[in-house]
Amino acid sequence: MKEQDRVGHLTESLGYVLKQSAKALHLATEEVLRPFDLTVAQFSCLELLGRHPGLSNAELGRGAFVSRQSMNLVLRGLQQRGLVTRPDTVATGWARPTQLTPEGRAQLHAAAESVRKVEKRMISAIPEKRRVKLRKDLAACADAIAPSAR
Repeated sequence: MKEQDRVGHLTESLGYVLKQSAKALHLATEEVLRPFDLTVAQFSCLELLGRHPGLSNAELGRGAFVSRQSMNLVLRGLQQRGLVTRPDTVATGWARPTQLTPEGRAQLHAAAESVRKVEKRMISAIPEKRRVKLRKDLAACADAIAPSAR
């Protein structure tokens, strides 16, 4: 391979390191959610509904980074377990607003503490005074390549 054809060492790629970090966070989160019988997508859904009751399937999918089809499966599973409710029909449109049940809220609160511990463990590697800047820098990176930024 010619020198000009090289793109650099993979471990020097910011995108690669971000993907490694995201994967490590996902795996650690999966592990702590297992005792609650929740997946990361299910927990994300509960957390979004805890903050924004009444979100639609599409809104939940975007917020949890899964497709509408996948979110529909997530919601069905949560609904079967009695953790969320959705109306069978709506007066207008297609969107069926989803709500946490009291059991869903309790499950969210129980699992959230474990998930927060994972995040705290992850960020403990970064000095506290740099965490806010890192969060802002990562958000700026995401904004710079978001479809709406093109």
